[in-house]
Amino acid sequence: MAHPDLKALIPGAARTAYRDGDELRAALLLRRAREGQRPGTPGYAVLERLEGLLLIAVQREVEGTFALERADTVLDEHGLGYPELDWLDDRG
Repeated sequence: MAHPDLKALIPGAARTAYRDGDELRAALLLRRAREGQRPGTPGYAVLERLEGLLLIAVQREVEGTFALERADTVLDEHGLGYPELDWLDDRG
């Protein structure tokens, strides 16, 4: 799934932090962006899923796994696929 409208929600600073190897900072920036979205929406879920993947990468597995479960449920309800970390490496 590479829905351009949803990819546009990813802050450029989060992409930069990820490309620079600062997964924790990228997760924080995604969380801040997610706070601007309404819970239960695809945009919220995409940002939460990416944040969850990053949390798992920095060995915060439990928190990250719960984020993935919540996000994937919403994405499934909307018939959307699951974004992966390559969304952060993409230039938009």
